[in-house]
Amino acid sequence: GLNYNLTADVAKKEKSQQPRVYFVTSGETAGQITEKLQLSFMQEKCEHYLAYVKKRVKDVISPIVFEASYSLGEHAIEKEDKEVTALKPILRWKKGQKIAQRNQTVFERNCQSDDCAADLKLQGKLLLSSVDDRTAYLALGAVRNISLNIFISNTGDDAYDTNVFFNFSGELFFIKMWQKEELGIACELLESDFLKCSVGFPFMRSKSRYEFNVIFDTSHLTGQEETLTFLVTAQSGNLERTECLHDNTLILSVPLIHEVDSSINGEVFPTSFFYGDSVAASNFVQLENYECLFQSLNFTLQVYNAGPSTLPGAFLDVSIPNRLSATGAEIFHIQQMMVGQDKGSCSFHRNHSPCVVPQENENIFHTIFAFFTKSGRKVLDCERPGRSCLIVHCNISSLPKAESCDINIYMLLNTEILKKDSSSVIQFVTRARLQVDHDLRVVEVPNGNPEEKTVVFEALHNLEPRGYVVGWIIAISLLVGILIFLLLAVLLWKMGFFRRRYKEIIEAEKSRKENEDSWNWVQKNQ
Repeated sequence: GLNYNLTADVAKKEKSQQPRVYFVTSGETAGQITEKLQLSFMQEKCEHYLAYVKKRVKDVISPIVFEASYSLGEHAIEKEDKEVTALKPILRWKKGQKIAQRNQTVFERNCQSDDCAADLKLQGKLLLSSVDDRTAYLALGAVRNISLNIFISNTGDDAYDTNVFFNFSGELFFIKMWQKEELGIACELLESDFLKCSVGFPFMRSKSRYEFNVIFDTSHLTGQEETLTFLVTAQSGNLERTECLHDNTLILSVPLIHEVDSSINGEVFPTSFFYGDSVAASNFVQLENYECLFQSLNFTLQVYNAGPSTLPGAFLDVSIPNRLSATGAEIFHIQQMMVGQDKGSCSFHRNHSPCVVPQENENIFHTIFAFFTKSGRKVLDCERPGRSCLIVHCNISSLPKAESCDINIYMLLNTEILKKDSSSVIQFVTRARLQVDHDLRVVEVPNGNPEEKTVVFEALHNLEPRGYVVGWIIAISLLVGILIFLLLAVLLWKMGFFRRRYKEIIEAEKSRKENEDSWNWVQKNQ
């Protein structure tokens, strides 16, 4: 007898793929049939089998190969000749080859060209959710998903097993495929960054055109890559001529930008303070080995990111007017600077001579004159030309959405320098400016929060002189009063005020009145 195995679509089976056809034996489907056949000398014997093609067959290009492998079974004869040993049959085959026979069946196709070549063409564009078409970038955190609007057309012969492949970033997540109407398109995620979509199963007809959208989740993009790129490729089982392959590949990309709404806020404590010679020293700070009296100031600045993206980096510049005049001594001495949660660092020019007492050749009259002429307001602002300022430069590190970073500046103000100024009120205008690092692909939201903050504090002279100055003022005032009195007395004496004959004038006036009284009596008697 002859044992044989009939295998359907053996080429697919060798590639560990599902066969496209199957047999039906005893009411069950099978891809292989195993049978035995009895053969007689010089007689031909045939067995017929019916194979069925599966409904959804993608590969209609490669032929369906059937293979019949066979081997000898047990050999039995009717009569056994004891004198001569019975001969056993053998199979003739070439060494190294399988004892099998194959034939194949091809799918019938309606081709307009001799080589049945297809001509696929890809077109597409990116659609960002909640963003108008004029936006030239993808704002990280603001756009929740992105859609690829794909158009594929075939101007050649019917394209069998047509697929569109998508290569994309591993930070994206495939959500779904959407089509306006059912067009026989199905998508399958083969890897985390590789998507396959079959188009027009089982084939894409000639002169046909399909449109569909592939939607991805962008909420996990970190922005480490400058550009988000999609590589889209169309391929079919048909032959496609070399000159027609240029439009089978489509590259869609969009820049990744950190879009933020950063702002700066700040305050200073105290907002005003009094200084002067009569102000108690306990109100001030005195450093060891220094005679100067310092006013402590605490600046608190807060950088806030309202999003929608993470702020990868920014610069903060704080300008503090540091001199009363262009050639004057430095007023401020920074003791300590802290950036909250180690979200940055700051640098500044340190004042190596924090205690400077202006030395002037003054006398008591100059002191009194300076006291009475101390009036008006002086405004120190770094915006004004020629003004010397202390610049504090801070580098702010990554700041996620809806988070803030605090910068604290502890500094001392030398009040000895203020005492020599002629103004009674000195106003310090401190400006803080926040600027994003454009090298890190950061843009500000249009019409967002202000990136500049002005902090103002005032130094008020108490307008009370020293004790000895008060004594001198009283003494000088008495002296001036006496001098004025003497001057008036001399003037009156010079004018003859003290040489008038007051007694004669009084007697003459008394005599005149007596005469008038006696005349009035005579008239009454008459």
